[in-house]
Amino acid sequence: MTGILAATTAVALTACGSSGPGTSKAGEPSKVQVWALQDAAVNPIATSSIDAYNKANGTKIELVTYVNDAYKQKLQVAMGSPAAPDVFFNWGGGNLAEFVKAGQVAPLDDALAKNPDLKAKFLPSVLDVGKVDGKQYGLPMLGVLPVVLFINKDVFAAAGVQPPKTYADLLSLVDTFKAKGITPIALAGSQGWTELMWLEYLLDRIGGADKFANIAAGKEGAWQDPAVVKALGEIQTLVKRGAFGTNFASVNYDNQGASKLFATGKAAMHLMGTWDFSVQKDANPDFIKNGKLGFTAFPAYEGGAGDPKSVVGNPSNYYSVNAASKSKDASIDFLAKSLTSDQYINGLIDAGQVPAVKGVETTLKSKPNADFTGFTYDLVANAPSFTQSWDQALSPSVSTELLTNLQKLFLGQVTPDAFVANMAKAK
Repeated sequence: MTGILAATTAVALTACGSSGPGTSKAGEPSKVQVWALQDAAVNPIATSSIDAYNKANGTKIELVTYVNDAYKQKLQVAMGSPAAPDVFFNWGGGNLAEFVKAGQVAPLDDALAKNPDLKAKFLPSVLDVGKVDGKQYGLPMLGVLPVVLFINKDVFAAAGVQPPKTYADLLSLVDTFKAKGITPIALAGSQGWTELMWLEYLLDRIGGADKFANIAAGKEGAWQDPAVVKALGEIQTLVKRGAFGTNFASVNYDNQGASKLFATGKAAMHLMGTWDFSVQKDANPDFIKNGKLGFTAFPAYEGGAGDPKSVVGNPSNYYSVNAASKSKDASIDFLAKSLTSDQYINGLIDAGQVPAVKGVETTLKSKPNADFTGFTYDLVANAPSFTQSWDQALSPSVSTELLTNLQKLFLGQVTPDAFVANMAKAK
């Protein structure tokens, strides 16, 4: 959903063949082109890291950035051609798997084996999303963005209730707030990706992380698994119970519709990615400044097979290396030395991000919003699994079908059985 920003124009660089991390066969400095997304907060950090690496290693690494939609198309066309980058930004999961299956990505397992400290620095649940078929093809290059349950402290205090620890608690809170004329949970239901978070967490808590792993792997009958049907049924129960109010289908996220309902006390809770903290900080600064925004993990499901410490969301974004790069060694060396350097990590933290690396707790405590960033870090660091947002983990065509059917499910236009039957046919 976000990406990386510097120059919008690409200058074509031809990568020289590399005999080592810093020099080409002819003794010339290795040329490495890094493609990423535009992000005004993060691009200066990336540029600074590149400049430091170039100075120390005698390389010529260049950052080239694109806006989100243009980037996806540009990368699809470029990969496999002489115009392809040496290092490229991706979302991990299904997005990365498409390039891996085409033989266009270099595995990084040897580099991690040669640099055990590098592998040890990344949070395991986040590093895993950069794997395809058990091999490492991507390294985390941005902060973690799990989905959490946000709480309006004023609304909770007025009702005399506490944040939910179990799913039964959540259902009880729905009834409590509905009786008081407050929408229990803000939901931007005009966009299917916001609804997807409910299915992601419910399936994870009911059936465990392996249930979606089977879906992502395309295993026969994975969509029809009883845990999937049960999770879909729970969603329709929530809707009928009034959890999201009566007009959620017309509420938007991009214009801060759901976030504002929540911040102004018209809704008590909001299930959303941690990026919403920044949204609230910009749009409703007093809500943050006065300490009215609370947050907690998605509650445990009684009798469920899932681990309540598991999380879903956007583990990170990733850098991968083009298998056809003539500067493959230099590209891999750059990632190995830069992504966990103090300069890069501190830059991410100063930009308000929570890096996907171990040992940053003390630094986070010394920065603004330490309660929230510390909570986010602990949530991910202690997670046995971090399931990537399904619309990123699955192919674009399957994701489109998924979001279409999910919106119909929330509106009662399809049953759970019809939903899984439709998805089983999606390709």
